[in-house]
Amino acid sequence: MSGRRRALSSASALALLAMAATACDAEEWKRVGFPEPSSEQAHRMLSLWQGTWIAAIAVGVVVWGLIIWAVLFHRKRKGQEGLPKQVRYNLPVEMLYTAVPFVIIGVLFFYTARDQSYVEDLKENPDVTVDVIGYQWSWQFDYIGDQFKKADGSPVSIVGTPTAPDAPGGTGNGEKPVLVLPVNKTVHFNLKSDNVIHSFWVPAFLYKKDVMPGFENQFQLKPTKTGTYEGRCAELCGVDHTRMLFQVKVVTQGEFDAYIAEQKGGGAQ
Repeated sequence: MSGRRRALSSASALALLAMAATACDAEEWKRVGFPEPSSEQAHRMLSLWQGTWIAAIAVGVVVWGLIIWAVLFHRKRKGQEGLPKQVRYNLPVEMLYTAVPFVIIGVLFFYTARDQSYVEDLKENPDVTVDVIGYQWSWQFDYIGDQFKKADGSPVSIVGTPTAPDAPGGTGNGEKPVLVLPVNKTVHFNLKSDNVIHSFWVPAFLYKKDVMPGFENQFQLKPTKTGTYEGRCAELCGVDHTRMLFQVKVVTQGEFDAYIAEQKGGGAQ
């Protein structure tokens, strides 16, 4: 018995050490591997992810419980000869284990379809519209609308500097373009490409979408937290795919208005 207690204590100490080493706090455990969500749509996707894990754990507990029960209470007893009584063709049990998976799948499908419709919904009259243009090997962000036009009629545009040494004008020391957005405002994205397929991905928004030549993808989101978030291309698009980096900076409405005014006045990009 003392050996078992020592083994249990050692296992507990190792578990605590692993938790401390990974520096996982309660909130990180609740997100089950997801980054902290920073948009309204991301919170909905996180809820779906957590619900799926709860369903998986519940099913696992039931299945493992039945397995352990069968092992403990239907094991061969000392002195028992031959096979135990064989039970087959139990119609209620067969109906149960056939129907239950369909119910679980149906519930998960319902919530997945509901949240997908919410995330992919395109509202009329968004607060900000941005054309996202992916090219080898950077990004261009054009703010669309009369309120974002400069004196010469051109839109406020943020263009990334080519970072690949062999790209036209590239030096290998390019800068990541920064897309500035207002917090708690609906932003509409038009995704375009002039060459190959890219993918617009901001991990903090828990969302990515392909940028395809000849087809314009669209999506909307509402940032809910100020800060600077890293973005990248999530589609292998060529030799310098890893250089297709950008940032999204979410600011207050006042800061956003000042930024747009500076850009319209010819300020530095």
